Amino acid sequence: MFTSIILAAGMGTRMKSKMPKVIHRVCGKPLCKWVIDASKKAGADRVCAIVGHKAEMVKETLGDVCEYALQAEQKGTGHAVMQAADFINEAKGEVVILNGDTPLVTAQAIEDAVAYHKSCGNQATVITAVLDDATGYGRIVRNSDGNVMKIVEQKDANDEEKKINEINSGMYVFDAESLSYALTKLTPNNAQGEYYLTDTLEILLDAGKKVGGFAISDNDEIRGINDRVQLSEAEKIMRKRINEMHMRNGVTMRDPESVYIEDDVEIGSDTEICPNVTLKSGTRIGSDCTIGSGSVLDRAIIHDKADILSSVILQSEVGEETHVGPFAYIRPNCKVGKDVKVGDFVEIKNSNIDDGTKISHLTYIGDSDVGKRVNFGCGTVTCNYDGSKKYRTVIGDDCFVGCNTNFVSPINVGDGSYIAAGSTITEDIPEKSLSIARARQINKENWKDKRK
Repeated sequence: MFTSIILAAGMGTRMKSKMPKVIHRVCGKPLCKWVIDASKKAGADRVCAIVGHKAEMVKETLGDVCEYALQAEQKGTGHAVMQAADFINEAKGEVVILNGDTPLVTAQAIEDAVAYHKSCGNQATVITAVLDDATGYGRIVRNSDGNVMKIVEQKDANDEEKKINEINSGMYVFDAESLSYALTKLTPNNAQGEYYLTDTLEILLDAGKKVGGFAISDNDEIRGINDRVQLSEAEKIMRKRINEMHMRNGVTMRDPESVYIEDDVEIGSDTEICPNVTLKSGTRIGSDCTIGSGSVLDRAIIHDKADILSSVILQSEVGEETHVGPFAYIRPNCKVGKDVKVGDFVEIKNSNIDDGTKISHLTYIGDSDVGKRVNFGCGTVTCNYDGSKKYRTVIGDDCFVGCNTNFVSPINVGDGSYIAAGSTITEDIPEKSLSIARARQINKENWKDKRK
């Protein structure tokens, strides 16, 4: 177990956004939330986010997933960590310091860094990366034993130091007591008048403490997000990670680069996700399903062996062996049962559709409760809104609804009833009845000639 501090107070001006940088999203989750979740998965028992710019917006977005400390004025990374002094003083063991704009850091990397820190008996460990081109980064200078002697910024590096390819990621593991000591010694003796967290390493070295460097294995994990271009690059990497995870768990994707799956989506084995599908956070898909091209699922629950073709399903549930689409739209708060057909250009909203019902095409069902084995002819509409209030339509089991039927809610239709095509139903229908609600047909022979 360890304590985690996440730096999330900056403005992120290069994002050119009204929102703080750390709540911009990658694969549906705020940047900072990725880092918080990685910390917890790695074993953090307490997580504190240092917030500053638009702190209330950050806290509202992240919620109660962590504790918070406020950096009212941005006076450097060291100053940010100083705002969590009480939090650090209460910590036992290690304190891991991470950045809220590095969503690609993994729990495994954090866990490995902590393990390395402990095994080496370090009081501080810098998480580093070895780059082909280290231009612009602070260089890690090690001694003959491999321990960190100092971090030299690009502008201060001599020719030999500029040849070093190992750089500072801005992430650290500290012994809690040593970090507390170093923070009390920090001073803003620099041109910017800021407190730098990197100065704590020199303070510890001067005190005879051991500082090590842990080189991360995947350099993508230290990528910071500073603008929208880097945000899109991180999104691409995260999408690849997520899609590969699902494929390794038994999900088929013919063209994974075209599939967009957010964090916190569950997909069962032997399900196929076709090209150009979007699956939003909270979606749960069972086994042996097909999610066809162009489909969008947002917090949808899809049971085993369902087939969704080029359709949109929002915050609703679809039962086993049910077929949806193409071009169907299931709006929030719907429950569609087993072996149901929801065909082309069908819209369902706030309704319950029981097992075996067929809604094949060109139909709107809103605010309705539909029984088992009901057959809807095309062009059926539940007229659920009178201009001020919405009402429900209730249709029993084994009913047959003819084409172009209008139900003017509130309506109750009994089990086993038939409704003639073209009817506008305004009264309840008893069970096993035939209801015809349309004007009598009148043919006026030779009308065209008389009109002339």
